[in-house]
Amino acid sequence: MTAPNQVATHLAPQIRFARALASPRGVLITIPALVIAVGLGILLVGRDATRSASSEMARRLITTHATSVQSDVVFALDQAGPVLERLRTLADPALPQAEVLIRIHDLMVGRPGVAFASISFPDGTFRGAYLEAGHVAVQESKLTAQGTARDRFTVDGGRLVPARHETDDYDPRRRAFYQLAETTRARAWTEPYTFFNTHETGITCTEPVFDAGHALRAVLTVDFDVGAMSQYVARSPLDQARSIVYTRGGTVLAYPAADRLALPAGDKLLRHDDVHDPAFEALLATEAPGALQVSELATTDGRYLAAVAPIGGRRAGVAVPLDWYVATVVPVRTLLGPTHRLERSSALASAGALAIAVGLALILAWNLVRMRRQVAQSRAEARTAEARARELGSYRLVAQLGAGGMGEVWRAEHRLLARSAAIKLIRPETLHDPRAVDEIHERFRREAQTLATMRSRHTIAIFDYGVTELGVFYYVMELLDGLDLESLVLRYGPQPAARVIPILIGACASLAEAHDAGLLHRDIKPPNLYLCRAADEVDVIKLLDFGIVQTVNDAPSPVVRAAGAAGALGRPPPIDGTPRLTQLGAMLGTPGFMAPEQILGMQLDGRADLYALGCCAWWLLTGGEVFVREPAEAKILHKHIYEPVPSLSASMAGWCPPALEQVIAACLAKDISERPADARELAARLRAIEIPREAGWSESHAHAWWSAYQPAVRAPAPAPGEVQVIMPGHGDQRPVAATSESAIAQTIAATPHASDRR
Repeated sequence: MTAPNQVATHLAPQIRFARALASPRGVLITIPALVIAVGLGILLVGRDATRSASSEMARRLITTHATSVQSDVVFALDQAGPVLERLRTLADPALPQAEVLIRIHDLMVGRPGVAFASISFPDGTFRGAYLEAGHVAVQESKLTAQGTARDRFTVDGGRLVPARHETDDYDPRRRAFYQLAETTRARAWTEPYTFFNTHETGITCTEPVFDAGHALRAVLTVDFDVGAMSQYVARSPLDQARSIVYTRGGTVLAYPAADRLALPAGDKLLRHDDVHDPAFEALLATEAPGALQVSELATTDGRYLAAVAPIGGRRAGVAVPLDWYVATVVPVRTLLGPTHRLERSSALASAGALAIAVGLALILAWNLVRMRRQVAQSRAEARTAEARARELGSYRLVAQLGAGGMGEVWRAEHRLLARSAAIKLIRPETLHDPRAVDEIHERFRREAQTLATMRSRHTIAIFDYGVTELGVFYYVMELLDGLDLESLVLRYGPQPAARVIPILIGACASLAEAHDAGLLHRDIKPPNLYLCRAADEVDVIKLLDFGIVQTVNDAPSPVVRAAGAAGALGRPPPIDGTPRLTQLGAMLGTPGFMAPEQILGMQLDGRADLYALGCCAWWLLTGGEVFVREPAEAKILHKHIYEPVPSLSASMAGWCPPALEQVIAACLAKDISERPADARELAARLRAIEIPREAGWSESHAHAWWSAYQPAVRAPAPAPGEVQVIMPGHGDQRPVAATSESAIAQTIAATPHASDRR
């Protein structure tokens, strides 16, 4: 047999098989078989890819939501530190009732999650502010022979309005927070306990205050109850998801349906068996995680996906129990239901395609394209969600430092540079009139641009400005380490003249630059002058808050019009002008620190700011305002216009050089022609004052003072994923932000009868 014949004989089986496949019968068998094999393979691959992508997306969504709730709850608890610091300045039973209650009221405004702030004294006297029907109210109670007499008030226009008088058996000294403060003699968190009368479960951050003899002078508290804390977990973007804040022992601290629960009667904690939640019961049966963890739970009503994160550690500067957790649970059927429906529809489509003999190839191609598109869409959605999670902006908001009538100030960190900064922002929802948004935006822009033009080391520096996609206006500025002049005097009393003089000279440097640029500040007051340290420099003064800045060419807007008042100053009568941005919702300035011509609405120049600076100097040297504050605001304005300035030396307890008294008297002259011509002249007069060696405030004195000044423990910066973030371009004793405003006028939803949560 020849070689070719041998090869043909050897390949005969393969040739016959190829011919069989090419035959009509072979085609009828082979094509359906190939379609079935390829279709089943693609179906299985696509199902696995879709399940994997959907499962990963579901875990990412629930983790993001749990982290957001965790961050909100941590933020609420961290408010205890700043509130306690301000309460400490009010812990004196000799202070007037109205002054203390109004200040505690202002502390409560704009602090979601806080249910009560109070001061208790060893004689049983109790002063506090609380949430009632969405508004902040105040109360004072005292022990009498007939029981505890409790007077409740509302605050309207900065005045106390009596609400009702009650008698009960409340004694703060018998409550858990008071006894804990006596035992620990330091700031501490209570274990969950029931509040007086309402029996709501809550926790309290308590701190004792001692006098110079180490005797207990008062006990300060900030309370968080189920009703207030549940605001953070009531709304969820995930369908059928719910978040719970609880202790490892099963005590509920926040629940989305807390207002509809049948709360326990008497002093019984709200427990897991009170909420009747199978997912919560299954969660308690699992091991508590030490960090954020996602797991599946099998319950009597189905399977759940749960994300659990601890919220213990250090809150408000002190350790809290490590068995506090926040959990977000979502039914698996809610998250993966669309994926299962997609799998069923894909199987039916493939079966139909296989049943059609003539169009097997076309159906196979159609299924391939369809499955690839579905897989690509699922993966694209997962990548989009991941990309959005990474596009969280340049700044992380770490802690709120203050809140004002229209703005908030936050301590922040740049995500890439790790630089600390302060962010001032205005949220549109705080505006009562939506039509005013454009005007507020313009006013905010003016303040940012004004600060950006300033180069003086005594003017707060601005880093960035913008509007987020949610309409939040913000700018980023330097974070200062120190305290404002109001807090300085309230905490440490009047300051020596030798220290005040260089402070005033520094403020003059900032004003000189602003006046050269044609800008008037118009709200110079102690809270807007900030004394700080920077590296080795101490007693550095910074001028803040150009929120109502005005150019010298702006038309005046009178606040007070009184017949003959203009003539008393030797100035032309007030000019009627068009409304300015700064007229929105408030008098242009602060009554105790306004020049007569500013009160009367006359044309202003830089000497109006010098008058206000003279008032600030009086505050620093005497510990009080030039004219004694009265409840009627018009009276203090009248005094600034007409009454002569009191004697500075008679109002001071320490050394007062006659030259300094003359300079301040010149600043406070009614006739503006008798004041220093400008800030530079005022600075020159101050530098010319001779200070005796024995009365001096040397650099060593300043460094010694700042060495003794110890800021409060700052809350640690949250880990990634635990912070709120601003997206640029997308639409007292701690470093604080460079701003100073009155308390924000917004209210918070709260459980009725919240006044009895103690």
